[in-house]
Amino acid sequence: MKLTLISHRLCPYVQRAAIVLAEKGVAFERRDVDLANKPDWFKAVSPLGKTPVLLVDGDAIFESAVICEYLDDTLLPRLHPGDALKRAQHRAWMEFGSSVLNTIAAFYNAPDALALESRRAELAGKFAQLEAVLPAQGPYFSGDSFSIVDAVFGPVFRYFDVLESAGETGFFEKSPKVRAWRAILAARPSIQQAVGSAYAIELHHFFLACGSELSRRMVEHDD
Repeated sequence: MKLTLISHRLCPYVQRAAIVLAEKGVAFERRDVDLANKPDWFKAVSPLGKTPVLLVDGDAIFESAVICEYLDDTLLPRLHPGDALKRAQHRAWMEFGSSVLNTIAAFYNAPDALALESRRAELAGKFAQLEAVLPAQGPYFSGDSFSIVDAVFGPVFRYFDVLESAGETGFFEKSPKVRAWRAILAARPSIQQAVGSAYAIELHHFFLACGSELSRRMVEHDD
């Protein structure tokens, strides 16, 4: 198969697919698009106008969860559990990961200090929920084996590298297992390679451009 991953440099959902592709050890081409100026060819393969899109010998699959499921159905090694119940639970926690991304977006777009602190507390609460289901020893979501849930949360945690460098903390203080999981994922090559070398700088600039409470705090921090 010829695989082409249609991407945006900062999109965490693209990173999921890139991580799964890397874990499968399969060659693929990555093609970035400007979502502010979508070309006609992209609109033709992405009905929702979003990334990622995976082209399989020219045929398009869109939505990151669907892409990851397709890759796990067709390529070894399998990243989902073999047991049907556990597999369903993993899919549910993948969706939980998407809800965390939505809260992160609400955090960096918060218009004022009250909204920002409310979203900070919401994120800390979500990580406390994860803390309750993580195994005692790890290192991954379900123990020894890397799974698609890990591929989902690698990009989630990457946001906090940039946020913490800008002085934003208070997300993981009561979640030691989550902190350890975050560190393990950050060291995994597939997760490291899912973004370009300029990712942190580009994300920093993106935050500054949001015109939010976070943007204003980052300007003060940078000064």
